[in-house]
Amino acid sequence: MLDPKKIEEVVQGLASALPPGLTAMQSDVEKNIKTALSGMFAKLDLVTREEFDVQTQVLQRTREKLEALEKQVAELSESQDKE
Repeated sequence: MLDPKKIEEVVQGLASALPPGLTAMQSDVEKNIKTALSGMFAKLDLVTREEFDVQTQVLQRTREKLEALEKQVAELSESQDKE
């Protein structure tokens, strides 16, 4: 899920860009924008940067293990070919 603080930052940025005549409606506009963004991000099935980084590390370790296993298989194959 996306960090609520980030959504709030986007909402504040959009609300501050409103024309001066709409500042009276700023609270309603902020609520509507926040609701729309939260719904949109929920549908996108996003992950946080932290979750992404963790999965990247898991993938890196998995690749390293795979490479080590491939090397072992190659060494075993070479030793069997010599026999």
